[in-house]
Amino acid sequence: MQPSRPSAPVDDPVRRTSRLPRGARRLQLLRAAQEVFVAQGFHAAAMDDIAVAAGVSKPVLYQHFPGKRELYLALLEQQVGELTERMREAMSGTDDNRTRVDGAVGAYFDFVDADGEAFRLVFESDLRNDDEVRRIVDAGTRGCVEAIAEVIAADTGVDQERALLLASGMTGLAETSARWWLPRKGTVSRDEAVALMSSLSWRGISGFPRIGDADHPTPS
Repeated sequence: MQPSRPSAPVDDPVRRTSRLPRGARRLQLLRAAQEVFVAQGFHAAAMDDIAVAAGVSKPVLYQHFPGKRELYLALLEQQVGELTERMREAMSGTDDNRTRVDGAVGAYFDFVDADGEAFRLVFESDLRNDDEVRRIVDAGTRGCVEAIAEVIAADTGVDQERALLLASGMTGLAETSARWWLPRKGTVSRDEAVALMSSLSWRGISGFPRIGDADHPTPS
């Protein structure tokens, strides 16, 4: 008679995780990867670290993601999608352009202030020289800029290229101010910071020459 096999140790990651539907498991792995990549950066992070953080074996991790780069790109896609979705919601929630500007700035502040500091993967990646990483980040930035450009064009009447230029400046302002504010949020509340920055942005937009205004001719 074969001797009974010893039970797996309590800390065996296979025992510590129950079977999950594939979609739920993927989300669990992405959350663990976010924790590790934010803390260590892409180059220093290891798949072993991510498996341990997720409480799974490495074979389980590799069933979902063939390598570290693929896992990083999937996580980056997820976070860029989160930012652009916040922006879409800000733009679609009202017809008032002033309120839309406030929502657009607030979207950046909320993204930066979200749990897990995933914004660092988008704005501070140590893999920005990777073509695919640049493509994902640039596509997300372009989506936000285009959404804001529509508001600027509707409010000022400027052509698309000028609206995009102004919108890119506004998104840069929102991103930079949100990242500067984050370690100081105990001094300035989120709502006050958003109100200050959106007021600055709106003053710039509202002061821009309106097409057809006799006192403000079309920029050449």
